[in-house]
Amino acid sequence: MPLPPTMQVARIHAQGGPEQIRIETVPVPVPGPGQVLIRVESASVNFSDVKRRRGDAYPFESVPPFVPGGEVAGTVAALGAGVAGPAVGSPVFALVGGNGQGGYAQFALAYAPQVTPLPPGLDADRASVLIVAGATAALMLRQVARLQAGQSILVPAAAGAVGSYVVQLARHLGAGLVVAGVSSAAKGEAARELGAHVSVDYTRPGWADEVLRATDGRGVDVLLEASGGDVLAQGLRTLAPFGQAIVYGAASGEAATLDPATLERFFYAPAPNQSLVAFNVGGWFLQRPQQAGAALGELIGLIAQGSVKTPAILTMPLAAAAEAHRLLESRQTSGKLVLKPW
Repeated sequence: MPLPPTMQVARIHAQGGPEQIRIETVPVPVPGPGQVLIRVESASVNFSDVKRRRGDAYPFESVPPFVPGGEVAGTVAALGAGVAGPAVGSPVFALVGGNGQGGYAQFALAYAPQVTPLPPGLDADRASVLIVAGATAALMLRQVARLQAGQSILVPAAAGAVGSYVVQLARHLGAGLVVAGVSSAAKGEAARELGAHVSVDYTRPGWADEVLRATDGRGVDVLLEASGGDVLAQGLRTLAPFGQAIVYGAASGEAATLDPATLERFFYAPAPNQSLVAFNVGGWFLQRPQQAGAALGELIGLIAQGSVKTPAILTMPLAAAAEAHRLLESRQTSGKLVLKPW
């Protein structure tokens, strides 16, 4: 089937609020050497898209105008020079977003190594939320924290996409205590249904003390944190001796101030030998693709077996991209938002 000459995209023309996202008609891109053109059926909305729109600090600069969106699922529409497959018409999911041409579009470009055939039994919506959130959770637990059976872990934003994967994978790895940080009673219930032993509301004063009580005062072995600001500062109070805090985002946009007393606890009793690690999933796919691919493959296998569930998904039309950003920023969602371009 011949490709249409134009397509619809959601493009950001200036950094700022969600109102900066506009729906436009642009030419369908032509895949260059090593590239695959994907007809997008589902485009995942990630908080990294919000950060790029706002102009927050991010690993790479986003210069307007650009189309956001880092992961999609759909079918192969065309192959660039030197690409043998997957064949045109094959269902796939992929990382996208190079040269300002992201996934909030009816067609998107991806480099061939970042395109994965869609496994049987996995639909486009669920596949589109696998790469960023799923690989982030799997890599942090397997490769960075190296979570061991019996260890304890605190997961703020446990009802979100990454958090829901973390809770399930931590239980699969034999965690002795999974503490879910949530912002409402409903999200706490959702996290416990996924396997969390305990939930605490991290929007309430004194929540770090609740975590310490849940661990009989010892603290948690692993903290996975993506809010930043006071949530990170309070979360560091919950670390056990030899505990590890892995920071993979700063969704609040607030800086966490580590005062000398906090830093001192990383070196001296009663909580010595703690560590603070910064994590970015894109760096793993770029610099350690074999480990990243293996982690994603393991997760796909667990999903196929029914051992891990993908996050709850709310689909919205591409035209509602700005509203999707508003919902994500206001913490009014659980699971994942997915845009449908057609």
